[in-house]
Amino acid sequence: MNKIQQLLTAMLLCPLALLAQTEQLRVATLNVDGLPKKILVFNVNANGSGDEGTSRIGKYLYKKSYDIVCMQEDFNYHGVLQPWLEDDYQFDAWTGAVGIDLPGKRFDFLHAQNEQFECDGLGTCWKNSIQLTDSKRVAWKQSFGKFSHALDELVAKGYRRSELTLASGARIIVYNMHMDASDLADEKEGKDMPDRAARLSEWRQLLDDVLDHLDTRPIIIMGDLNSYYCRDQIKAEFIDKIAASGKGTASDVWVELQRAGQYPEAKDGIVYTEDDFNILDGETLDKIIYVNPTNGTRLKAVAFNIDKEGYTTDGKALGDHYPVSATFEVLDGRKSQTAIDAPATAAEQPAEYYNLNGRRVIPIGKGVYIERQGQDSHKRIIK
Repeated sequence: MNKIQQLLTAMLLCPLALLAQTEQLRVATLNVDGLPKKILVFNVNANGSGDEGTSRIGKYLYKKSYDIVCMQEDFNYHGVLQPWLEDDYQFDAWTGAVGIDLPGKRFDFLHAQNEQFECDGLGTCWKNSIQLTDSKRVAWKQSFGKFSHALDELVAKGYRRSELTLASGARIIVYNMHMDASDLADEKEGKDMPDRAARLSEWRQLLDDVLDHLDTRPIIIMGDLNSYYCRDQIKAEFIDKIAASGKGTASDVWVELQRAGQYPEAKDGIVYTEDDFNILDGETLDKIIYVNPTNGTRLKAVAFNIDKEGYTTDGKALGDHYPVSATFEVLDGRKSQTAIDAPATAAEQPAEYYNLNGRRVIPIGKGVYIERQGQDSHKRIIK
């Protein structure tokens, strides 16, 4: 028996549970702090990432090799960031830089209140093994602050919805977004109510879109949400309402894995933090929330991390916030059971086919496949 035959025999004799490994998906979200340091002679983001810091962010992401990355404030340094990732990732459309001295941009100083930069700063990228099937850019219906309150209305903030197919064939939907922000001074003085109202409107707008697209595909929601559970009505207005719809359930990965499913209690009145990285009692403004449909493919959160390692220079973070990442297991909807579901017998279960690497496939053409029907039975099929 030659070595190839020995290898095939050994693999075919392995327990099928070892061959059919669960697919994992690693995702991350981060604000890359891409506003320009200056516009003309005016300081805008003097302590921002700039060219050098953005290049380090690109190198960081290249080393981390996440499957899907959602970025916010990807404005003026996109050309420095993308080269680090363009060999391994596909990108959605970049919508441009911020500035009044850009080629083709004429800023109307006499009517500045009507001006808005058409860029949203959102950038989603995914590994080459993942396919994009549809993408949509949507602006928020309500925001607040043109020349105050974090200047949210100066750019076309909103969300991106990307419909993706993973290498295994599983389909998911990913939302990348940047919600209305607040200035620390306004928060400390209790003057951030218009910002809170804008965010509430945005959570409700997001809820409507998620429910419109919630079918048999799980949904991952990521971004700089500028929201704390103790300050914004995320649980009541989003998490609970998805459950009430009967179409699925939503969960924050941080809450699920690091707080045993207990959401921070909402508070009335002034809420703010002077933490340099906007972390309040362990909670970040950046979140990863996932929605499992009632029927279909499901996600299981298995890891969560605030990624500080490798994201600092001279003791400071490269961007406004530390990146937040999560790892999911992608579960075949046909195998998902609730506590009251009776397991199907082997005869009732449709046959599934796997290649010799343990990945579920559709057996097309010649090759060696493993057929599974039920929990234990399997056999080799050569076509």
